[in-house]
Amino acid sequence: MQAWQVHENGEPGEVLRLADVARPVPGDGQVLLRVRAANINFPDALLCRGQYQVRPPLPFTPGVEICGETEDGRRVIANPALPHGGFAEYAVADVATLLPAPDALDDAEAAALHIGYQTGWFGLHRRAVLEAGETLLVHAAAGGVGSAAVQLGKAAGATVIGVVGGPAKAAVARELGCDVVIDRRAEDVVAAVKQATGGRGADVVYDPVGGEAYAQSAKVVAFEGRIIVVGFAGGTIPSPALNHALVKNYSIMGLHWGLYNTKNPKLVQHCHEQLTELAARGAIKPLVSERVPLSGAAAAVQKVADGLTTGRIAVVMEEAAA
Repeated sequence: MQAWQVHENGEPGEVLRLADVARPVPGDGQVLLRVRAANINFPDALLCRGQYQVRPPLPFTPGVEICGETEDGRRVIANPALPHGGFAEYAVADVATLLPAPDALDDAEAAALHIGYQTGWFGLHRRAVLEAGETLLVHAAAGGVGSAAVQLGKAAGATVIGVVGGPAKAAVARELGCDVVIDRRAEDVVAAVKQATGGRGADVVYDPVGGEAYAQSAKVVAFEGRIIVVGFAGGTIPSPALNHALVKNYSIMGLHWGLYNTKNPKLVQHCHEQLTELAARGAIKPLVSERVPLSGAAAAVQKVADGLTTGRIAVVMEEAAA
């Protein structure tokens, strides 16, 4: 089979190599899946760079989120078990973690439903307990993680403010349903949020960026607001001033979604049921901005690494596309 492999750490476009390799052999409790589509996530770039919290042995195949097919023809969503990731014709995954792919979504959309939407659902509902009528601020609202949070926020009845970088991403955020869109390159984010909320600020802030985005969040979070920290795509990990959280009465909440797979897997299943229902009635639909063949995976991962994308890029296998 064909698979992209990383033999040394570095930039994805430089270290990913397409090779003919043997099909992976499932271990105990695992299953072999034919990959129908693989969604590209920022962690795939971090894996290539050797900067992710998991460092699989070299050589390995990245690709942490797929829509695959079992031997008996079932279409499933899975997080492949590294080092046999999803940027290949076949991958392996733990049987216990397989989820049925929603009928309402095609392969590329189904592949993009899992990590970003589960993270959004757990962040907004489990951690922040977002309520209808509240104001949600989403950083990087046109990106893969942010776009999921925007759709979930709207589905929950919140007023959504999206922060983006550039007019093209602003247009995408509006199409996603943001009530207010702020271009951080052309506007003062803090002033714009305060103007949009009548000076009150945002009840919930969803931050996958860190750095300057977090500093802005602390300035615009409302009384008894909640800041959900889900990642540091901006490259800088902030150091919050806890005295500021005390003075303004707001909460700083971390979310490592992957922990639920071991700490409370039943919640992951419950979340998937909720997401499947939302997808069935059209309340959410992953924004797949680009579909590329397996041969284009390395360039696509680099594009995600460079922050040049909106929504998701999916690697779609030629057989599945046909």
